[in-house]
Amino acid sequence: MQLLNQQQIASKVTRLAMEILERNTEETELFIIGINNRGMELARRLVEGLRTLSSSPFHLLPLKIDPADPLNPGPIVTGNLAELSGKAILVVDDVANTGRTLFYALKPLQDILPKKIEVAVLVDRRHKSWPVYVTYRGMDLSTTLGDNVLVNFGGEDGDSAVLE
Repeated sequence: MQLLNQQQIASKVTRLAMEILERNTEETELFIIGINNRGMELARRLVEGLRTLSSSPFHLLPLKIDPADPLNPGPIVTGNLAELSGKAILVVDDVANTGRTLFYALKPLQDILPKKIEVAVLVDRRHKSWPVYVTYRGMDLSTTLGDNVLVNFGGEDGDSAVLE
């Protein structure tokens, strides 16, 4: 079942960018960390949207993590983490299910002292069994634990979010 089509995803990304900017007006710069491929693509699109609304610097960093085994080899952020100390950080993923991936994605940030950490996702499933709060969400979705939400960026039919 299709949850979001290309136009709806673009609209949600624009709205998310506006919300992020509204809540971060006091920040001189924002560091945005995209989780794996789809989280990184959403983060890239958010940065594009933010740059159309503001001339503030937005820094994009990728984070790689194995959702099935988040500690092997562990979450890896490409870039100098020391730069993020005292800064506002936004962690971005495509879908928040139980919160486990997001929880472990925050692990590298424990070695620095950021000003604040916020989380943005396109789809928040509300099945949190890990202590992660999603600050910005494109849509809330109540599903069964057996359901799967898949976000496709740039597939054959364009962007989509589907419930399998």
